[in-house]
Amino acid sequence: GVRRLILTASGGPFRSYSRRELEAVSPRDALRHPTWDMGAKITIDSATLANKALELIEAHFLFGLDYDQLEAVIHPQSIIHSMVEFEDGSVLSQMGFPTMELPILYALTHPARLPDGVRPFDPVAAGPLTFEPMDHDRFPTFRLGVRAGRAGGTAPAVYNAANEVAVGAFLDETLAFVEIPRVIEETLDACEPVPGDSLEAVDAADREARARARALIEELQ
Repeated sequence: GVRRLILTASGGPFRSYSRRELEAVSPRDALRHPTWDMGAKITIDSATLANKALELIEAHFLFGLDYDQLEAVIHPQSIIHSMVEFEDGSVLSQMGFPTMELPILYALTHPARLPDGVRPFDPVAAGPLTFEPMDHDRFPTFRLGVRAGRAGGTAPAVYNAANEVAVGAFLDETLAFVEIPRVIEETLDACEPVPGDSLEAVDAADREARARARALIEELQ
């Protein structure tokens, strides 16, 4: 009876930045996440919204939902982590203060729910909750990930590989932040997807995508 699954994204540190401001950001800027404390690669993915595209792809496979049933919205407070809308219109949300401890614990112990020492939820302390639409123009990396998911086959592997290479180059300060989606898009254009029905096919797509992404980055330098 599920109609939609809605995922939330914090919007990262550049949620309100203009295109011109995005052109000048540094790795140090991108690593200052407003609500989450994560590793460098995932923090950059949050800044580009690549992480949310990957989560939509994951949700497609984990829950057997079409991409038309999957949405993402910006939620700066990072209190609501997902919402499920049912056929009757009712919506259930998963809420909590920003920490990966709870989802990791539940993934390891499902279906049990074990006691944990995380901060108890307090709706008053959580404060007002706001939502904004995804801005595909300023953050095209999300749009490209959804495109890869819809294409299917090895396209999501190509997207992931190109993103990893581009993010690595940005952290090494050999690629500008705004060039990350360009590298991903041109890699997707260059790598024709094939059925991802074997580990060999996925590995081959991953290797090709990484090689093409690295070549593109060298051309941009």
